[in-house]
Amino acid sequence: MTSSKTPYGSGPPAPGTLTRTLGVMDGFAIAASSTAATTSIGIGLGVTAGVVGLHLPIIMLLAFLPVLGIASAYTRLNRSEPNMGSGYVWVGRSLSPWLGFLVGWIGLVATVVFLSYTTAVTGSALLQLVRETGVRGVAGLTLDPDSTAQSTALGILVLIAVTLTAVTGLRTAANLQKYLLVFEYAVLLAFCGYGLVAGPHPFSLDWLNPFTIPSGQALAQGLLLSVFCYWGFESSFSVNEEVRDPQDASRAGLITLFTMLGLFLLGSFAFQRVLSRDELAGNGAQGLTFFGDRLADQPLAALPLIALTFSAVASLQAGVIPTVRGMFAMSRDRTMGPLWQRISPRYGTPAAGTVAIGCVAAAVAFLSLVLPKIADVILASVNAIGVVVSLYYALTALAAAARFRSTPRVVVVPVLSAAVLLALGGYLCWTFYTSADHFEISADNGWFMLACPAVMVLSGFVAAAWAKWVRKSPYFVTGRGTDPDAVPLSV
Repeated sequence: MTSSKTPYGSGPPAPGTLTRTLGVMDGFAIAASSTAATTSIGIGLGVTAGVVGLHLPIIMLLAFLPVLGIASAYTRLNRSEPNMGSGYVWVGRSLSPWLGFLVGWIGLVATVVFLSYTTAVTGSALLQLVRETGVRGVAGLTLDPDSTAQSTALGILVLIAVTLTAVTGLRTAANLQKYLLVFEYAVLLAFCGYGLVAGPHPFSLDWLNPFTIPSGQALAQGLLLSVFCYWGFESSFSVNEEVRDPQDASRAGLITLFTMLGLFLLGSFAFQRVLSRDELAGNGAQGLTFFGDRLADQPLAALPLIALTFSAVASLQAGVIPTVRGMFAMSRDRTMGPLWQRISPRYGTPAAGTVAIGCVAAAVAFLSLVLPKIADVILASVNAIGVVVSLYYALTALAAAARFRSTPRVVVVPVLSAAVLLALGGYLCWTFYTSADHFEISADNGWFMLACPAVMVLSGFVAAAWAKWVRKSPYFVTGRGTDPDAVPLSV
């Protein structure tokens, strides 16, 4: 690929090139929007509280530790070999091409699942906003924010809009993300800060005691749900070929991670000060709305809901961007089809792949209609993503340990982080398997909950076999990703 050094604003990109126009704050905007703090706080805290009870602060803190170890691995690998394929390239070179492909594949399917459920969450938030204005129905249809069908239909319209915005370039997307983030964080800080002071429930040291969590299964599931909340900080590494200095991607990822820790701890304490356990666990996708109503009257009470809507919209767009860049890296190695490698001569972005991801996510969103309630879609999706994300984080950390094994002090933290995440994921899969005696498409069925991540992983090996023996990708011979500056791109 011929790397474009053309500064932003000096003219259109050369045909077949990506443009290096982004700085560290642009990377932060994309990564922060991918982690979607407002969505994680407004929805994820309620889901997690349903598992671990009133132990949200300690769960968020404990989950941060292995993720920080993973972030250190990403930073070192990015310094050694900046490539938008990130884990796919690093794991393939340091461990095995099969495992490297699996990392890239998991990133794709996990994001598609994330986009599909976030599509429904976005639609649900918009329906809640409409209901807050006093409109309860349209054309004889009663508006129901907890209806998967209604929420998905409305959310797909938003998905189409943000996908088209992502096509026009990262600069446009990053600028939009910045404005949305400023509003979201201002609302979060104001309401959570006020809730921290004015909440009726007293502080308790038990909130910080992991040993009083109901069971080992609850602890493991809670930790993986919290890891999911941090998921997305690595999105900044997927645009490291479009930032002016690739190390800005590392800085953006670490800034994002510590920002999320602060927001999640603030949100955890504030929610538990304001809401009881039953209120936390029982409101699902409408948790932030309920939180706002407890702290303020209308119209101020609607601000957290508006922030949630903005967060969902931003995370839809931010989810599309890094995934397409990962597929771009795989396509230039011929492990994926040529569609993903096509660069728009007008915008300098992988436009065809961006549209394709949006279409696939919309299709999967329709499949989620088998679960009639938004809360069930969220629980099934988040658990599945938590398991597979723990796997690809662990593989990337082990790749760092293998690559820098000559420096023992660098190896310890990635290995420990990988071991913790693999143990958590393995234990949770085992509890899913032993908790049911039949298969049923339900968020309460252990075999269904196990089948979701299993299909995501097994399909990766099938796709890898196709890439190796049908596409005859050289990646499976060398284990190395294509040098970003080595070959011209297909337009």
